Amino acid sequence: MNARVIVFVTVAFALIGFPAYVFLDEKLSGGVKDRGDFLEVNLKAMSNFEFDQNTGTQEDVPERWRGMTGKKVMLTGEMWQPQSAAGEIAEFELVYSIAKCCFSGPPKIQHFVLAKVKPGSKVDFYSGLVEVMGTLKVNVERSEGKVTRVFVLDVESVKPI
Repeated sequence: MNARVIVFVTVAFALIGFPAYVFLDEKLSGGVKDRGDFLEVNLKAMSNFEFDQNTGTQEDVPERWRGMTGKKVMLTGEMWQPQSAAGEIAEFELVYSIAKCCFSGPPKIQHFVLAKVKPGSKVDFYSGLVEVMGTLKVNVERSEGKVTRVFVLDVESVKPI
């Protein structure tokens, strides 16, 4: 064994081992990790299911996500608030990635989580990734013959990453 072999094995392990670990960890956890006081939920995994945008019902949301209603969760994603230019906002949409969200067609309603801050409060708007802590509600809402909402998060805190 010489230094070149050790460096080669280390680099090969980093290039192959780390991505394999991340993939297997995500598959085995199913996108949900219990962190004691809260559940860390992978926003992409939570929104990755088939759901009819017009006639979808509460029962069409997978049971594992419906069972999250009332749970304290941490979601990581990007803030989207097209109606506001202010630095502080009272609500926003959270999506796992604004740029990567919807390669397979138009955005779907289950890709967005309405994040609502307590009445009378506001949070700073951040570009880029944020961690949002709060209580999740899974409730299919309708308006004018189509689904308008699947997920709502009562926000406790927002922290940029």
